[in-house]
Amino acid sequence: MKSLNKILVVVVMISLGFSCKKDTRPNYQYFPNMYESVGYETYGSYEVFPGEQSAMLPPEGTIARGHSLFEYKNTNEDFLRAKAEFMSPLDSTQVDLAKGKELFDIYCSICHSKKGNGQGTLVKRKIMFGIPSYDDVGRAITTGGIYHTIYYGKNAMGSYANQLREEERWQVVAYVLKLKADLEK
Repeated sequence: MKSLNKILVVVVMISLGFSCKKDTRPNYQYFPNMYESVGYETYGSYEVFPGEQSAMLPPEGTIARGHSLFEYKNTNEDFLRAKAEFMSPLDSTQVDLAKGKELFDIYCSICHSKKGNGQGTLVKRKIMFGIPSYDDVGRAITTGGIYHTIYYGKNAMGSYANQLREEERWQVVAYVLKLKADLEK
């Protein structure tokens, strides 16, 4: 009898719970801001960003994750300065020539050829002219000059800064120096 009373009480409680719920009227809402958030304009000016600061601009003195500071500008003077003094941050254990070759074949060999002699497919088809060979003595190719050229482009060559991450650029630089050494043999 006691268990029957317990079952009856549970059934009555459940039926009362369902009888109070009506789909035609809204139920109680706890913490309504979690359901209906305040709408902000994406890059509007709010007290969250005091003064002249904006969500679009990073805080002064910061560098995005995965990037480093490249202090050379897109000028001929800075190209010559980078050519003379800018060195690779990768040591010999971090250089992956297979990865550099893969990236070079994708982005560079169409003009510079797979050997780096400046006789790529576009040159052979007479679409592009004046592509340098990596063993040209007059050019004196250096690590900093190659990186600056990949970063900003030079003459008819455009920038590859958006296509290659920084570490990938250094892999391509290492591979170009290998091609230069192979051509000079």
